[in-house]
Amino acid sequence: MSIISKDIQNHWIIISHLFTIRSESEYEEAIERLNSLIDEVGTNEQHPLYGLLDILGTVIHAYEEKHYPMPECSSSDILRFFMEEHDLNESDLTEIGSRDMVSKVLSGELELTTKQIRNLAKRFNVSPAAFI
Repeated sequence: MSIISKDIQNHWIIISHLFTIRSESEYEEAIERLNSLIDEVGTNEQHPLYGLLDILGTVIHAYEEKHYPMPECSSSDILRFFMEEHDLNESDLTEIGSRDMVSKVLSGELELTTKQIRNLAKRFNVSPAAFI
């Protein structure tokens, strides 16, 4: 008798695509899925889909490490990079809040919230993992 039951095997066949990224289109789908999960789950570790959010974030991160390696940097360094690339100043980043709040994030006084990360990821069309 198999250690893994037929029932589990059948369920795995249905959901296994959620845990593999083999192409750019699968990567884009995974990012969309992650953003939807972030919208629904947020930081609620008691939510039934929190584990899926965590695992999907790990899968996306692994894909990005392999295909889009980035040097080690803080979320404020990443934010500065995007600001330079898009010719933005502190008052342009309404996704974070006031100019003063953006300044505090850039100086490291404040950490980005989940909502801010989600909004910045959408604005710059990147994975939320870029800011974590």
